[in-house]
Amino acid sequence: MPENGTERAACCGAVTVAFPLTFMIIGLVGNILALVLVIRCYRAKDNQQKRSFLLCIFSLALTDLLGQLLISPIVIAVYLANRSWDTIDPTHNLCIFFGFNMTVFGLCPLFIASVMAVERTLAIRTPHWYASHMNVRVTALVMLGVCLFICAFGLLPVIGLGEYTVQWPGTWCFVSTSNSQLTRNLVFTSIFALLGILSLVVTVVCNLVTVEAMVSRCRNKATMSHSSKQWGRITAETLIQLLGISCILLICWAPLLIMMLKMIFTNTSLEHCKGFPLDTQNPDLQEICSVFLTAVRLASLNQLLDPWVYLLFRNFLLEKFCQLASAISKCSTNQWKERSIALAEESRQTEA
Repeated sequence: MPENGTERAACCGAVTVAFPLTFMIIGLVGNILALVLVIRCYRAKDNQQKRSFLLCIFSLALTDLLGQLLISPIVIAVYLANRSWDTIDPTHNLCIFFGFNMTVFGLCPLFIASVMAVERTLAIRTPHWYASHMNVRVTALVMLGVCLFICAFGLLPVIGLGEYTVQWPGTWCFVSTSNSQLTRNLVFTSIFALLGILSLVVTVVCNLVTVEAMVSRCRNKATMSHSSKQWGRITAETLIQLLGISCILLICWAPLLIMMLKMIFTNTSLEHCKGFPLDTQNPDLQEICSVFLTAVRLASLNQLLDPWVYLLFRNFLLEKFCQLASAISKCSTNQWKERSIALAEESRQTEA
């Protein structure tokens, strides 16, 4: 790592403690609001049909909230210590704890989004099977299984498959790919990246299948009963929320996961970044290090943005937005008509 505060500041750019502190506050507020709203919706009698989906949303918001509470304070402490990890963690135990949380709260949102996508696909493509086999208890068991699997995976470096170490520029910990345990570290980071990409692929494919099914239903909406229309409205709302969350996950995580695989295949490690920016003779290395750090920061935004997607993409707000858009459209149309009438009158007067 850089030897002094000035060099560390150069490595990280003009990032101060205000940034992680602001992100933590926004994330905490958003996730707490989302949890409160989900609980209220879950208890409502008219939301019986989407309780499994609401449980998934609750799990996602709770996971993001715990991630914020466990990871952000450490990052803030590191920034306050002038990005000197050894100052706050001389025993290395905090680094292991941080790396474990990075693994768990990185993969959990990706897997939960996949479960949500599969749940919506089953609900729309096979409604009769879904009604008879799927319920809140099954969804809760699936969520528990996902969390236990990811926690077990996150513990692998603790028991020897890899090692959590401080990563460049000294503000976070994860499994290194450049030390005496090179092979084990490569195995762990490869599995991490592949699991993340697999979950994104499952989410995208299921969403495409679900959208296709929704389009088919919309074509037949003229013959739909009242209950079917109500089910359609509920399904449309949950699908819009799922698509929003999926887009956020894709934007936040895809660059980091792809970058990790690229660095593994090209035998590049963040250990090589520790000479940057002192090693100004290698612009390619500078670019790789800067891009990777940007990808890490982008992934950290996921916990902040997830709850706001649910808070904003709800039927009430969507209806208000549609009403506003319709009003603006009508206003523009009326103005155009009035202008056309005025021009026609002016043309007639000129001809007269």
